[in-house]
Amino acid sequence: MCFEVCKMNFTVGPEYLVNFFFIAAGIGVCVLCILQLSSSDHLQKVVRSFFQIFFSLLLVYISTHLSRQIMEGLPGVGVRAALYAVTFAEMLAAGLMAHMMSMLVLSVTKPEKAKQIQNVLLVLILAHALVLVIGCFNGMVYYFDEGNVYRRGPLYLLCNLSPLAMLLINLVLLARHGRKLDPRVRTAFLIYLIAPVAAIAIQSFTYGIQYIILASVCAAVYMFFVIIRRQTEQYEKQRLESSRLETELNMASNIQADMLPNIFPAFPERDEFDIYASMDPAKEVGGDFYDFFLLDDSHLGMVMADVSGKGVPAALFMMVSKIVLQQYTVQGLSPRDALEASNRTICANNREEMFVTVWLGVLDIETGRLTAANAGHEYPAIGKAGKGFSLLSDKHGLVIGAFEHSKYREYEVQLEPGDAVFLYTDGVPEATNAREELYGTDRMLAALNRSPDAAPEALLKSLRADVDAFVGSAPQFDDLTMLCLRYNGPGKAHSSSASAASKA
Repeated sequence: MCFEVCKMNFTVGPEYLVNFFFIAAGIGVCVLCILQLSSSDHLQKVVRSFFQIFFSLLLVYISTHLSRQIMEGLPGVGVRAALYAVTFAEMLAAGLMAHMMSMLVLSVTKPEKAKQIQNVLLVLILAHALVLVIGCFNGMVYYFDEGNVYRRGPLYLLCNLSPLAMLLINLVLLARHGRKLDPRVRTAFLIYLIAPVAAIAIQSFTYGIQYIILASVCAAVYMFFVIIRRQTEQYEKQRLESSRLETELNMASNIQADMLPNIFPAFPERDEFDIYASMDPAKEVGGDFYDFFLLDDSHLGMVMADVSGKGVPAALFMMVSKIVLQQYTVQGLSPRDALEASNRTICANNREEMFVTVWLGVLDIETGRLTAANAGHEYPAIGKAGKGFSLLSDKHGLVIGAFEHSKYREYEVQLEPGDAVFLYTDGVPEATNAREELYGTDRMLAALNRSPDAAPEALLKSLRADVDAFVGSAPQFDDLTMLCLRYNGPGKAHSSSASAASKA
């Protein structure tokens, strides 16, 4: 049954109603898909961009077809020009969708001659555009009669050749290289490619119901949801894995912190010295470490070290190095011998060729004599009572883990009551601000010498505040570790014992 709309010579039949239903549904689906993409932040940027452009083209294709059907049959030269414009846009959008799909298939299948195939696809889309431009002027592809009714030209099939060629190239690529794809994704690609090919084949010989719109929308939506679901599953898997790794890294950070002396005052029963240390890793776990421990009632061991690298590997190497260094020092070896023994042990099982810089010292608590050795570490800073801090340019040996037969030199520093030793890793002088300026040892010494006689804890917190003020908003790239010991002199109990022994 036919009837007239708005008293215009515009006949509407059942096929038009079916087409309008297809078009309205297609527009609604495309808009919903674009809205969903805009809120899907977990999708890969390239996937989101592809589907946003693809559904926009599909929306252009459907909308221009709707515009053509609304204007078709209306009189006027302006209507005729508009009909040619929307028809050109409709057919060009169809070709661009085929080209986009071809580029997607090419990117996921990754054939050996991808560049050559990409050039072929470019030639095909340019040829498609050229056919459409020529068809606008000579009527060989399509034209509008005197009543502004759409008619196919004698060479109408030419406007479908390039899209068909691109779709067939996609089928070949999927057949040859699609086995490595997820089966659901491969099936979605095949459905999208086969459905429009079948619709184009049917519609090339019939005109009425828009099978191409139906096939394109249904296949595109199915492909969209399969790929989105795949992306969402991957995102959830990565999120769970990231959560697991974050939990494990937090546990590793806690374990690493617990391995270092972190309860202060460390020796509340000892009044001969005051010691404080801190470590702030650049990542969840770090490669720097410090250590201090009593060897006996009158000797204190101190270690400051920096492992090569960052993160979990450095943390694991740090734990091994800490245990080895402490083991040999507690056995009573001198700093030089302890470094040499530790170096041999670490070199024996160091396939990853990691290394660690170490400053190791042993303080005779009764006399204030500090015996130390340096394996490629930063210079220590010695604070003399009433005179402030200055760097001690001690003689360096090679880093631990570099060469099995490395030798190290010892030296001695006599500490008087009120003197201090400040140890640190390169994270302090190499702290960098937004202008890429280094903090440096000069600023470090200046910060220490603002209150050179302060307690070790106050000194370290003041220095850290100065480093933070210098760095500002720039990220921390290296671990920042510090230790300070203030020598107070022999304790009363030990002085009494020593005096009694001398009288005896």
